[in-house]
Amino acid sequence: MCMVIFAPIFAVCAFATCGGYSGHLRVRVECLDKSQSNLSITVNFAYPFRLQQVHFKPTLCEGNRQETIFMVGDYSSSAQFFVTVAVVAFLYSLLATVVYIYYQNKYREGNRGPLVDFVVTVLFAFMWLVSSCAWAKALSDVKSATDPTQVLLLISACRRPANRCSASHHPVWSELNTSVAFGFVNFILWAGNIWFVFKETGWYKTGQRYPMRSASERRANGMSQRLCSQNSFDQSGDSFYQHPYRQASFDLSQESFGQQHYNQGSFNQSMASLRLPQTSLGQPIIISQGDVTPKGPNPIIFVNDI
Repeated sequence: MCMVIFAPIFAVCAFATCGGYSGHLRVRVECLDKSQSNLSITVNFAYPFRLQQVHFKPTLCEGNRQETIFMVGDYSSSAQFFVTVAVVAFLYSLLATVVYIYYQNKYREGNRGPLVDFVVTVLFAFMWLVSSCAWAKALSDVKSATDPTQVLLLISACRRPANRCSASHHPVWSELNTSVAFGFVNFILWAGNIWFVFKETGWYKTGQRYPMRSASERRANGMSQRLCSQNSFDQSGDSFYQHPYRQASFDLSQESFGQQHYNQGSFNQSMASLRLPQTSLGQPIIISQGDVTPKGPNPIIFVNDI
Protein backbone atom coordinates (compact mmCIF):
# COMPACT_ATOMS: atom_id res chain seq x y z
CA MET A 1 0.00 0.00 0.00
CA CYS A 2 2.83 2.41 0.76
CA MET A 3 4.27 1.61 -2.66
CA VAL A 4 1.00 2.52 -4.34
CA ILE A 5 0.40 5.78 -2.45
CA PHE A 6 3.73 7.32 -1.50
CA ALA A 7 6.25 6.11 -4.10
CA PRO A 8 4.91 8.18 -7.03
CA ILE A 9 4.46 11.26 -4.84
CA PHE A 10 7.97 11.26 -3.39
CA ALA A 11 9.49 10.45 -6.80
CA VAL A 12 7.77 13.48 -8.33
CA CYS A 13 8.95 15.67 -5.47
CA ALA A 14 12.53 14.44 -5.92
CA PHE A 15 12.94 15.13 -9.63
CA ALA A 16 10.82 18.29 -9.54
CA THR A 17 12.90 19.98 -6.87
CA CYS A 18 16.17 19.04 -8.55
CA GLY A 19 15.31 19.24 -12.25
CA GLY A 20 13.36 22.46 -11.94
CA TYR A 21 15.97 24.43 -10.04
CA SER A 22 17.44 27.69 -11.26
CA GLY A 23 19.46 30.06 -9.16
CA HIS A 24 21.61 33.10 -9.40
CA LEU A 25 24.13 35.11 -7.50
CA ARG A 26 25.02 38.78 -7.69
CA VAL A 27 28.29 40.60 -7.07
CA ARG A 28 29.40 44.21 -7.36
CA VAL A 29 32.67 45.75 -8.43
CA GLU A 30 33.51 49.32 -7.43
CA CYS A 31 36.43 50.74 -9.36
CA LEU A 32 38.60 53.60 -8.28
CA ASP A 33 37.00 55.51 -11.08
CA LYS A 34 33.36 55.42 -10.13
CA SER A 35 32.24 55.81 -13.71
CA GLN A 36 33.76 52.46 -14.58
CA SER A 37 32.18 50.57 -11.71
CA ASN A 38 29.75 47.68 -12.24
CA LEU A 39 27.50 47.47 -9.23
CA SER A 40 25.34 44.57 -10.35
CA ILE A 41 26.91 41.54 -11.94
CA THR A 42 24.41 38.65 -12.03
CA VAL A 43 25.46 35.05 -12.59
CA ASN A 44 22.64 32.65 -13.49
CA PHE A 45 22.93 28.89 -13.32
CA ALA A 46 20.43 26.02 -13.36
CA TYR A 47 20.00 22.30 -13.79
CA PRO A 48 21.99 20.29 -14.98
CA PHE A 49 24.71 22.47 -13.42
CA ARG A 50 27.25 22.57 -16.20
CA LEU A 51 28.99 25.52 -14.62
CA GLN A 52 31.83 25.56 -17.10
CA GLN A 53 29.29 26.84 -19.61
CA VAL A 54 28.10 29.64 -17.33
CA HIS A 55 29.87 32.93 -17.95
CA PHE A 56 29.53 36.56 -17.03
CA LYS A 57 31.29 39.82 -18.07
CA PRO A 58 32.61 42.03 -15.27
CA THR A 59 34.42 45.29 -15.80
CA LEU A 60 38.17 45.55 -15.80
CA CYS A 61 38.11 49.06 -14.34
CA GLU A 62 40.14 50.16 -17.36
CA GLY A 63 37.93 52.38 -19.43
CA ASN A 64 34.99 50.49 -20.85
CA ARG A 65 36.77 47.19 -21.16
CA GLN A 66 35.18 43.94 -19.91
CA GLU A 67 36.36 40.39 -19.54
CA THR A 68 34.49 37.13 -19.97
CA ILE A 69 34.80 34.73 -17.05
CA PHE A 70 33.59 31.13 -17.02
CA MET A 71 32.76 29.39 -13.84
CA VAL A 72 34.43 26.13 -12.83
CA GLY A 73 32.92 22.68 -12.57
CA ASP A 74 30.60 20.23 -14.33
CA TYR A 75 28.15 18.47 -12.01
CA SER A 76 25.63 17.40 -14.59
CA SER A 77 26.31 13.66 -14.32
CA SER A 78 25.27 13.34 -10.70
CA ALA A 79 22.27 15.64 -11.11
CA GLN A 80 21.02 13.89 -14.24
CA PHE A 81 21.55 10.49 -12.71
CA PHE A 82 19.45 11.52 -9.72
CA VAL A 83 16.66 12.90 -11.89
CA THR A 84 16.72 9.86 -14.18
CA VAL A 85 16.31 7.49 -11.25
CA ALA A 86 13.46 9.61 -9.93
CA VAL A 87 11.63 9.66 -13.28
CA VAL A 88 12.03 5.93 -13.92
CA ALA A 89 10.96 5.13 -10.37
CA PHE A 90 7.89 7.30 -10.83
CA LEU A 91 6.93 5.52 -14.05
CA TYR A 92 7.50 2.09 -12.56
CA SER A 93 5.49 2.92 -9.45
CA LEU A 94 2.59 4.00 -11.65
CA LEU A 95 2.85 0.77 -13.62
CA ALA A 96 2.99 -1.26 -10.42
CA THR A 97 -0.06 0.58 -9.11
CA VAL A 98 -2.06 -0.32 -12.21
CA VAL A 99 -0.96 -3.96 -11.98
CA TYR A 100 -1.78 -4.19 -8.28
CA ILE A 101 -5.28 -2.80 -8.80
CA TYR A 102 -6.43 -4.24 -12.13
CA TYR A 103 -4.23 -7.28 -12.78
CA GLN A 104 -3.82 -8.85 -9.35
CA ASN A 105 -4.64 -12.38 -10.55
CA LYS A 106 -2.14 -12.28 -13.38
CA TYR A 107 0.40 -10.73 -11.04
CA ARG A 108 0.22 -13.70 -8.67
CA GLU A 109 0.00 -16.31 -11.42
CA GLY A 110 3.09 -18.50 -11.69
CA ASN A 111 5.01 -16.46 -9.08
CA ARG A 112 6.74 -14.60 -11.91
CA GLY A 113 5.21 -11.22 -11.14
CA PRO A 114 6.27 -11.13 -7.46
CA LEU A 115 9.80 -12.25 -8.33
CA VAL A 116 10.20 -9.53 -10.99
CA ASP A 117 8.73 -6.96 -8.62
CA PHE A 118 11.09 -8.04 -5.86
CA VAL A 119 14.19 -7.77 -8.06
CA VAL A 120 13.15 -4.38 -9.44
CA THR A 121 12.35 -3.07 -5.94
CA VAL A 122 15.78 -4.10 -4.66
CA LEU A 123 17.39 -2.48 -7.71
CA PHE A 124 15.53 0.79 -7.23
CA ALA A 125 16.33 0.88 -3.52
CA PHE A 126 20.02 0.53 -4.36
CA MET A 127 19.81 3.14 -7.15
CA TRP A 128 18.08 5.61 -4.87
CA LEU A 129 20.83 5.22 -2.29
CA VAL A 130 23.63 5.66 -4.83
CA SER A 131 22.02 8.55 -6.68
CA SER A 132 21.12 10.40 -3.47
CA CYS A 133 24.64 10.10 -2.12
CA ALA A 134 26.14 11.20 -5.44
CA TRP A 135 23.77 14.14 -5.73
CA ALA A 136 24.43 15.20 -2.14
CA LYS A 137 28.17 15.31 -2.89
CA ALA A 138 27.60 17.16 -6.17
CA LEU A 139 25.36 19.69 -4.46
CA SER A 140 28.07 20.40 -1.94
CA ASP A 141 30.49 21.06 -4.80
CA VAL A 142 27.95 23.28 -6.57
CA LYS A 143 27.54 25.36 -3.43
CA SER A 144 31.30 25.82 -3.20
CA ALA A 145 31.66 26.69 -6.89
CA THR A 146 28.85 29.24 -6.81
CA ASP A 147 29.85 30.87 -3.56
CA PRO A 148 30.09 34.61 -4.28
CA THR A 149 33.35 34.79 -2.37
CA GLN A 150 34.89 32.26 -4.74
CA VAL A 151 33.42 34.01 -7.79
CA LEU A 152 35.01 37.30 -6.76
CA LEU A 153 38.42 35.64 -6.85
CA LEU A 154 37.89 34.98 -10.58
CA ILE A 155 37.45 38.68 -11.39
CA SER A 156 40.67 40.45 -12.35
CA ALA A 157 39.56 43.88 -11.06
CA CYS A 158 38.96 42.42 -7.61
CA ARG A 159 42.60 41.43 -7.28
CA ARG A 160 43.64 45.12 -7.20
CA PRO A 161 43.59 46.74 -3.77
CA ALA A 162 42.25 50.00 -5.18
CA ASN A 163 38.99 48.37 -6.26
CA ARG A 164 36.29 47.15 -3.89
CA CYS A 165 34.33 43.96 -4.61
CA SER A 166 31.50 42.45 -2.60
CA ALA A 167 28.61 39.96 -2.86
CA SER A 168 25.15 41.45 -2.98
CA HIS A 169 23.08 38.23 -3.32
CA HIS A 170 23.68 34.59 -2.46
CA PRO A 171 21.96 31.63 -4.10
CA VAL A 172 19.02 30.01 -2.34
CA TRP A 173 19.67 26.33 -1.70
CA SER A 174 16.51 25.25 0.11
CA GLU A 175 15.00 23.66 -2.98
CA LEU A 176 18.07 21.57 -3.75
CA ASN A 177 18.46 20.59 -0.11
CA THR A 178 14.88 19.37 -0.22
CA SER A 179 15.65 17.29 -3.30
CA VAL A 180 18.43 15.49 -1.43
CA ALA A 181 16.08 14.85 1.48
CA PHE A 182 13.45 13.45 -0.88
CA GLY A 183 16.09 11.19 -2.39
CA PHE A 184 16.89 9.56 0.92
CA VAL A 185 13.18 9.36 1.77
CA ASN A 186 12.65 7.46 -1.47
CA PHE A 187 15.48 5.12 -0.55
CA ILE A 188 13.88 4.39 2.82
CA LEU A 189 10.50 3.88 1.16
CA TRP A 190 11.78 1.44 -1.46
CA ALA A 191 14.02 -0.38 1.00
CA GLY A 192 11.10 -0.86 3.36
CA ASN A 193 8.93 -2.08 0.49
CA ILE A 194 11.40 -4.91 -0.16
CA TRP A 195 10.00 -6.88 2.78
CA PHE A 196 6.39 -6.58 1.61
CA VAL A 197 7.28 -7.62 -1.93
CA PHE A 198 9.40 -10.51 -0.64
CA LYS A 199 6.39 -11.87 1.26
CA GLU A 200 4.59 -12.27 -2.08
CA THR A 201 7.33 -14.42 -3.59
CA GLY A 202 7.66 -18.19 -3.46
CA TRP A 203 10.93 -17.87 -1.54
CA TYR A 204 9.10 -16.58 1.52
CA LYS A 205 6.42 -19.27 1.24
CA THR A 206 9.08 -21.97 0.98
CA GLY A 207 10.78 -20.57 4.07
CA GLN A 208 7.46 -20.64 5.92
CA ARG A 209 6.89 -24.26 4.90
CA TYR A 210 10.35 -25.31 6.01
CA PRO A 211 11.35 -22.76 8.65
CA MET A 212 14.96 -22.45 9.68
CA ARG A 213 15.49 -23.29 13.31
CA SER A 214 17.58 -21.05 15.46
CA ALA A 215 20.52 -22.20 17.56
CA SER A 216 18.45 -22.16 20.75
CA GLU A 217 15.72 -24.23 19.10
CA ARG A 218 18.30 -26.74 17.87
CA ARG A 219 19.76 -27.00 21.39
CA ALA A 220 16.29 -27.48 22.86
CA ASN A 221 15.50 -30.13 20.26
CA GLY A 222 18.75 -31.96 20.99
CA MET A 223 18.02 -31.86 24.71
CA SER A 224 14.52 -33.27 24.17
CA GLN A 225 15.96 -36.04 22.00
CA ARG A 226 18.45 -36.92 24.74
CA LEU A 227 15.63 -37.00 27.28
CA CYS A 228 13.60 -39.26 25.02
CA SER A 229 16.60 -41.57 24.60
CA GLN A 230 17.07 -41.66 28.38
CA ASN A 231 13.39 -42.48 28.89
CA SER A 232 13.64 -45.29 26.33
CA PHE A 233 16.67 -46.67 28.15
CA ASP A 234 14.81 -46.52 31.46
CA GLN A 235 11.85 -48.33 29.95
CA SER A 236 14.13 -51.03 28.58
CA GLY A 237 15.68 -51.36 32.06
CA ASP A 238 12.21 -51.64 33.58
CA SER A 239 11.33 -54.36 31.09
CA PHE A 240 14.55 -56.14 32.04
CA TYR A 241 13.56 -56.07 35.68
CA GLN A 242 10.11 -57.33 34.77
CA HIS A 243 11.56 -60.66 33.43
CA PRO A 244 12.10 -62.18 36.94
CA TYR A 245 8.54 -61.23 37.72
CA ARG A 246 7.41 -63.07 34.63
CA GLN A 247 9.59 -66.06 35.66
CA ALA A 248 8.03 -65.98 39.11
CA SER A 249 4.59 -65.88 37.54
CA PHE A 250 5.52 -68.86 35.42
CA ASP A 251 6.75 -70.71 38.52
CA LEU A 252 3.57 -69.84 40.33
CA SER A 253 1.56 -71.18 37.44
CA GLN A 254 3.57 -74.39 37.56
CA GLU A 255 3.02 -74.63 41.30
CA SER A 256 -0.69 -74.09 40.80
CA PHE A 257 -0.60 -76.82 38.16
CA GLY A 258 1.18 -79.10 40.67
CA GLN A 259 -1.39 -78.21 43.28
CA GLN A 260 -4.09 -79.27 40.85
CA HIS A 261 -2.37 -82.67 40.51
CA TYR A 262 -2.05 -82.86 44.27
CA ASN A 263 -5.70 -82.03 44.67
CA GLN A 264 -6.53 -84.70 42.13
CA GLY A 265 -4.49 -87.24 44.11
CA SER A 266 -6.22 -86.19 47.30
CA PHE A 267 -9.55 -86.64 45.60
CA ASN A 268 -8.56 -90.15 44.48
CA GLN A 269 -7.45 -91.03 47.97
CA SER A 270 -10.70 -89.76 49.42
CA MET A 271 -12.59 -91.83 46.91
CA ALA A 272 -10.55 -94.83 47.89
CA SER A 273 -11.29 -94.20 51.55
CA LEU A 274 -15.01 -94.32 50.78
CA ARG A 275 -14.79 -97.93 49.51
CA LEU A 276 -15.88 -100.91 51.69
CA PRO A 277 -13.13 -102.51 53.72
CA GLN A 278 -11.72 -105.78 52.31
CA THR A 279 -11.93 -109.00 54.42
CA SER A 280 -8.74 -110.93 54.65
CA LEU A 281 -9.40 -114.69 54.46
CA GLY A 282 -7.13 -117.21 55.91
CA GLN A 283 -6.17 -120.60 54.44
CA PRO A 284 -9.17 -122.83 53.84
CA ILE A 285 -9.50 -126.00 55.84
CA ILE A 286 -10.78 -129.06 54.08
CA ILE A 287 -12.59 -131.65 56.26
CA SER A 288 -14.40 -134.67 55.45
CA GLN A 289 -18.16 -135.06 55.51
CA GLY A 290 -18.28 -136.95 58.76
CA ASP A 291 -16.22 -134.48 60.71
CA VAL A 292 -18.16 -131.25 61.02
CA THR A 293 -16.74 -129.99 64.21
CA PRO A 294 -15.08 -126.69 63.58
CA LYS A 295 -11.54 -126.28 64.62
CA GLY A 296 -10.49 -122.68 64.90
CA PRO A 297 -11.80 -119.45 63.46
CA ASN A 298 -11.17 -120.34 59.83
CA PRO A 299 -14.15 -120.92 57.57
CA ILE A 300 -15.28 -124.44 56.86
CA ILE A 301 -15.65 -125.64 53.32
CA PHE A 302 -17.56 -128.86 52.81
CA VAL A 303 -16.44 -131.15 50.06
CA ASN A 304 -18.65 -133.91 48.80
CA ASP A 305 -16.92 -136.92 47.60
CA ILE A 306 -18.57 -138.20 44.52
